[in-house]
Amino acid sequence: MKKFKDISAAELSSQLSDDDFMLLDCREMKDYRAGHIENAMHLHEGLKESLLKNGDKGKKMIIYCYYGHASEHVAEMFCDFGFNDVFSLSGGYSSWKESLSA
Repeated sequence: MKKFKDISAAELSSQLSDDDFMLLDCREMKDYRAGHIENAMHLHEGLKESLLKNGDKGKKMIIYCYYGHASEHVAEMFCDFGFNDVFSLSGGYSSWKESLSA
């Protein structure tokens, strides 16, 4: 049984005005620089280590990658470290981009 929850692009869109969550992009830096969801932080190794050691385990966290597979592994890892409100964007950044043109 997975510990994190899934969130759709539409659900994420409806929550973007709420700043009470952390939006993390776990793609490569070049992909992040080429385009990312507004207010997303690039989840580089330094940030990941810092969050795992000192992050607010109760803060809502939404993680995405390109297609939604890598973010599931990262979300699982955060759950394993005691974070309890973790989401993975279903379909990743590609589904986000698709939802914008729909």
